[in-house]
Amino acid sequence: MEKRSEKNAKLYRPNIRKMILFGGISLFVILFVLGFLFLLPRINLKGKGVMTINIHEPYQEPGYQAQAFFKDVKDQVKIKSNVNVDEMGTYEVIYQMKINGFSVKAVRTVKVADLEAPEITLTGDSLSYVCKGGEYEEVGYTAVDNVDGDLTSKVEIEKKKDKVIYRVSDQAGNETEVERKIIEGDKSAPSIQLGEGENDFAFVGESYQDPGYQATDNCDGDITANVSVEGSVDTNQVGDYKLTYKVVDQAGNESQMVRTVRVREKGAPGTIYLTFDDGPHNGTTEAILDILKEEGVKATFFVTGSGPDSLIKREYEEGHTVGLHTSSHNYATLYASVDSYFADLQAVHDRVYNLTGYDSRIIRFPGGSSNTISKHYQVGIMSTLTQEVLNRGYQYYDWNITSGDAGEAKSADEVYQRVISSLSLEKVNMVLMHDTKTYTKDALRRIIAYGKENGYTFAPITIETAMVRQRVNN
Repeated sequence: MEKRSEKNAKLYRPNIRKMILFGGISLFVILFVLGFLFLLPRINLKGKGVMTINIHEPYQEPGYQAQAFFKDVKDQVKIKSNVNVDEMGTYEVIYQMKINGFSVKAVRTVKVADLEAPEITLTGDSLSYVCKGGEYEEVGYTAVDNVDGDLTSKVEIEKKKDKVIYRVSDQAGNETEVERKIIEGDKSAPSIQLGEGENDFAFVGESYQDPGYQATDNCDGDITANVSVEGSVDTNQVGDYKLTYKVVDQAGNESQMVRTVRVREKGAPGTIYLTFDDGPHNGTTEAILDILKEEGVKATFFVTGSGPDSLIKREYEEGHTVGLHTSSHNYATLYASVDSYFADLQAVHDRVYNLTGYDSRIIRFPGGSSNTISKHYQVGIMSTLTQEVLNRGYQYYDWNITSGDAGEAKSADEVYQRVISSLSLEKVNMVLMHDTKTYTKDALRRIIAYGKENGYTFAPITIETAMVRQRVNN
């Protein structure tokens, strides 16, 4: 038995050696192949090979690596892309390089899709109150999608006892749902409407009649009878008086409005207010000031942002009223918006204040409050401005006599005739002139002489002067 085992062992020894030899050769081949492959040029993509991005959002390159023969050869890679982020679809980003006879390529797939859900915006609050025993009335909503645009008409509404559910889906299947909670109760304050608006006028010595008011509530209806009025108007003296109107509904919600009543001296018939727009202007304003000084007459100058500072100071120092006309006198700028108008007005106000220390609140609209040219820039702006200037503490003055010196009159004689033919001892005479015109300068002394000889008096506009207003046409 021992001899047989020894014999068998001898038989198996050559096979083991062969196996070891074969294994060594295989391992060498594998290592060689792997090493060779490692040496070969290759591109490795960072991030996902297939990625999805939202339409209209920029494609952000995740990056890549490139190696060959143990070297970084990233700078050899060229990238070609047909990705269009503004159109849904499937695109490719191709990374290629050629090096030492080898050509290598990697591909990343980019899918552009609509991943964004529509947006529903509720009008008002997401919490809504309804009157006791009442039903919720829809106040509105809008739905917009980044791809499909306006989806408001696609919104589905589900009404429940305590809420309203709004749902909408876009063409890509993205869905949005929002809720509006409904609570029984009254949280809305009443509304007070003041007849004739928030500003009213009265004359010294005359009784004041309240132009009226009306109060309504969303649940209680007409509650005008519940309005209380606080404050009083003293028509015995010039001043601004506040009347406060208050009302409370059954739920305890309160509202109030304030009306400012301006008591002013009623202009004496036969008074002439000489007013000059668009200055100051070298050559003519000085001459007009000289004539006024020599004649002992005070006037009103509605100044702009142009002309010498010294003339505005002289107007003020010699007792004339310095009113505000405009800084730019550019209708397109002035009447583009309420904000544009007040920015311009503030500029000329600050000019006068910085030169004189006088906080002028007397203004004249370019073209007057009745102008229609403002329609070219914003419809209805004069209706707004005539109220808003009053709300901000200004008073505006139009005219009831025009000298025609803005273009209609062609001589000093025409200016003179236009003015004196319109004067009346039965009314207040607010005369529009321009201290930029030589015709006006040449006619002024004769106009003053006519007024003095025929029983008229002259006065400058003050904050106590009742406004002369034209009909608003825009």
